[in-house]
Amino acid sequence: MIVVTGATGSVGRALVALLPRDEVLAVVRRPADLDCPHAPGDFERPESIAAHLSPGDRLFLNSSLWPGVADAHRAVIDLAREAGVAQVVTVSVRHARPGGRLGQDPHGRIDEHLRASGLPHAILRPGGFMQNLLTEVRDGRFHGSYGAARVNYVDIRDVAGAAAALLTRPIGPSATYPLTGPEAFTHDEIAAAITAATGRPVAYADLPVPAMTAHLTAQGMPEDVAAQLAVMMREMETEDWASATTAVEDLTGRPPRSLADFLADHAHAFDA
Repeated sequence: MIVVTGATGSVGRALVALLPRDEVLAVVRRPADLDCPHAPGDFERPESIAAHLSPGDRLFLNSSLWPGVADAHRAVIDLAREAGVAQVVTVSVRHARPGGRLGQDPHGRIDEHLRASGLPHAILRPGGFMQNLLTEVRDGRFHGSYGAARVNYVDIRDVAGAAAALLTRPIGPSATYPLTGPEAFTHDEIAAAITAATGRPVAYADLPVPAMTAHLTAQGMPEDVAAQLAVMMREMETEDWASATTAVEDLTGRPPRSLADFLADHAHAFDA
């Protein structure tokens, strides 16, 4: 059985659609409109997820971030080892490391624990998701503190495709896979690409870190999180968020979707 956590999230939904329906069990916090068998489970009660694990199962480990996420995921990893799970595939983040900014820190701690567990595993490390652009563009404009940094975004469908390949093929050596799209862009270039795809002007507004922090806070983001995110954006000018890898094609057998591919498929969604 392939046990999928986080199945109601963006990656999880794309993943379960790719897996054989009779071989997947989605573990969800509440009843969901998923086209696959599902059962209740909550990361805040790791034992409720472990109750669905059996020897030989393969586990997709993923959830949203919250203050207790690292402890919860590490507990599930320990319980998966006790249950005799054959493989764990987890979604991390680019540059994950203990002490990193925002999600980099908990993901770094989870990744270290998984490597030390002795379980066969695959750690997927995507950068930014192309799908996030859909919610960032408002009234023909989106904001950031990226400066002239080139950032490589990956389509969530390719992250799900990589996970599906790992969960359905024979289990290989444990590894970490940096997942990227084929090319990196500045945010001015992304704005121009959205304009071309939608036929409506879209502009990128680059803000100093304090102004971006205030912008995010005004949208309801906690101030400490907003400040870290704005600084993280600015640091992308000096930290590698641009390089591309062959991991998506190596795992799925086809090249990753380009930004142009994504925009062609989702141009109508910017109307919302």
